[in-house]
Order: sequence, then structure tokens, then C-alpha cells
Amino acid sequence: MRSPHAAFRCHLLYSIIIGVLSAMIVHGAEPRPRVLVSSDIGGTDPDDFQSMVHLLVYADSLDIEGIVSSPFGPGRKEDILRVIDCYEHDYPNLKSYSNHYPAPDLLRSISKQGETESAPYVGVRRPTEGSRWMIECARRDDPRPLNLLVWGGIDDLAQALHDAPEIMPKLRVYFIGGSNKKWSPDAYQYIATHHPGLWVIETNSSYRGWFAGGDQTGERGNAEFVKRHVAGKGALGNFFATQLKGTIKMGDTPSVTWLLKGSSSDPSQGGWGGRFVRAWERPFPKFERLTTTDDRMEQFGILELVLPLGEKVPVEPEARLKVENQSLIGYAPGDGTMRFRFCPRDAKAYAFEIQGNVPGLDGMSGGITAVAPSPDLMRQPSAKYPNWWTDDLDPAVAEGPHAGAKTVSQWREEFLKDFAARMVRCSVAARPGP
Repeated sequence: MRSPHAAFRCHLLYSIIIGVLSAMIVHGAEPRPRVLVSSDIGGTDPDDFQSMVHLLVYADSLDIEGIVSSPFGPGRKEDILRVIDCYEHDYPNLKSYSNHYPAPDLLRSISKQGETESAPYVGVRRPTEGSRWMIECARRDDPRPLNLLVWGGIDDLAQALHDAPEIMPKLRVYFIGGSNKKWSPDAYQYIATHHPGLWVIETNSSYRGWFAGGDQTGERGNAEFVKRHVAGKGALGNFFATQLKGTIKMGDTPSVTWLLKGSSSDPSQGGWGGRFVRAWERPFPKFERLTTTDDRMEQFGILELVLPLGEKVPVEPEARLKVENQSLIGYAPGDGTMRFRFCPRDAKAYAFEIQGNVPGLDGMSGGITAVAPSPDLMRQPSAKYPNWWTDDLDPAVAEGPHAGAKTVSQWREEFLKDFAARMVRCSVAARPGP
């Protein structure tokens, strides 16, 4: 009997052969999906570097129209260009498999700098090169929808919808929420309030199935897979292996594989990028007092605190809500209050403190307890958000605390074999046909 490792290698060899043969066939009539990526690459999480490598080795299967830097922290467009430089090194091998691989200079020309600061309370700040590019791409005379894959801040999308609301019907958004939603609560709330008809998959936890759960034995393990099938495979493979100590995270990649395997127009059907359910009302609890950990809210919801400024208010009142690793800027609308928004990523109790120049608020402390959403919510799809999809809360498809993650991890062996076959293209040219 063959070992599981031998079986995996056999299936991998088969995938490589099929990939080479497919590359020799003229591209069929099925149009490639239009794609624009908004990424916080180089910012708070290096997994975007890994997802960018994955995106580029599959670039012949997609019609990539833009890559926008929408970071939290230090990330910038130059971080996108670093990965494209590696792609340029491997490009001669890659294009031997398909003439649909875009030229490196084309990719550089469609890489744009987006917003570098989180949106203020109103949800938008100013147009950016990235938000303007989103609008330009969406306005093109093309019958295909524009798939906007949001790997980082959703601020540039909010700005684009604010500046050109007519583009909304052309967009299909796959938003990697969770931590990203945590860092852009105001932009998110702007979209939920002003553009509820947007077609969007909001995955706050399913994406974790890319690196958590599934069969991780032997060469299917996150670190072992990189060692055997990524490191040494061209400049892209070597670059990938330097990130996250040579293990897999690439948590944004399910947005890409959503377009590669499955029914991308019907989130309920599922595929490599997960399977989703109609969203219930987007949780937005508002308190006109300082909350404590005795107060409850839904995990991944948006909490709003509306607090009175009190007496002896400065001409320009300023305050911040300090919670974990965040310092959230308060908003004073001129009605005698200060407002804060916070999105809890985890189901747990949070403590916070207010600091600023307002005597009535400075030094105040409070908290909130976030609880995992109940599966009963899936029976209450919102009429307000007819095209909004989110994680399946059925406990049977959770990986530990991560709702819906098994809808991704169940495909682990299949998508890793395919990714391994793709990485071979970076270092080995296709053999010419007869």
C-alpha cells in the first residue's frame, strides 16, 4: 500500500502534467474574471507578500486590472513592486506556459498607491490614486463584473463608492474582514450605511481555513509544504519562503481561489474560497454611555460610543480610545458629544481607556464583551443587504473558534497540489509542443 506522502506526490505529478498540457491548449471561450486587488502588503501582516506570490503565479487565469496599496502602517506601493521584481525574474518561464501572463511592466503600471490613513468617523477622507483607479476600472465598457479583492483596509473602496456611487452594480467584492475590519471600522460602516446594495462577501473567519485545519500531515503541513514545493522554485518561491519564517499563512488567498474553483457568482455553492450564507443585519450597537464588560455585543460588529463632553471643553476637543494595540481617534460633531467606533476581532472581554484634552473624558475606563454570533442568525437574512454574504455559522464547518473555516480547509489537499504545480512554472519552462 502506498503511503499518504507517496499518494500526494503522485497526485502532484499528475497535476503538473495536466497543467503543462492545459498550457498548450488555446484558451477557451470562458472569459477570464476581471480582478482588482486592494492590499495592505508591507503593512501590519507579511502574509500579503505570500498571497501576492500566489496571485502572480495564477495571473494567466485572471484579468488583473489593478493592484492597490491600502495599508495599515508602513506598507506602500513599493512593496507590491518588490514582488513584481521577482515575477519579472521568473516571467520567461511562466510565459512559456501561457501567453496570458501579463508583462511585468504592465503590472507595474497598474500598481497604485491608496490611502495610508484609516478613514475618519464619516468613513471617507480624500480621493487617492488607488480609489480613482478603482473608479476608472469599474467604468470601463466591459460586460464582466469587476472582482474587487480587499486584503487590507476597505477605505479606498469606501472612497470610490462615495465619489462614484454609480459603479456599485459593476462590483463583486470579496472582503477579508476580521483584522482588516478591526482597523477600518468607519469606512466599513460608511459602506454598510450608504451602499447596502453592494454585492459583497464579508469573511471574518472562513479565510482562516487556508492555513488552519484540514490535513496538515507530512508535506501538507504549512512549513513542510513551503520547504518541499515553494522554496527554490524561482525568485517568487524563494521570496515566499522568506516570509513568516517559511510557513504558510497567505490568509488573503481565498479571495483569489474563489475565482479559480467554484461558482463565483453564487456564494452559497462554495469552492476553494469558501462557502457563505446570506448576511443578517450588520451589527452596529450604539451606547450613549461608557460601557463595561457586563455589556455584550456581537463579535466583528461595530461598537459606537456616544459620550458627553462635560464641562470645561477645549475649543478643539481631542480624545482617543485606547484598546489593545489600537488608539482610536474620537470624533466631536459639535453637539456636545465625542464618538468612538471599535470592532472586536475576537470573542472575549475588552478593556479600554480614554485619553485626551477633555477633562470630562480623560482617564475614564470601560469595556465591552464580544460574543460569537449565534447560528440562529442565519435564519434571519437581512432584506436591507440583499447581496451581502458572510461566514457560515454552522458548528459543523467551524475550525475551533473560526466559523466557516472548514468550507475552505476541506479543499486543502486539492488547492495545495494545484499551487505546488504552479510553483514549478517559476523555475522550469514548459517543453515545446510537437
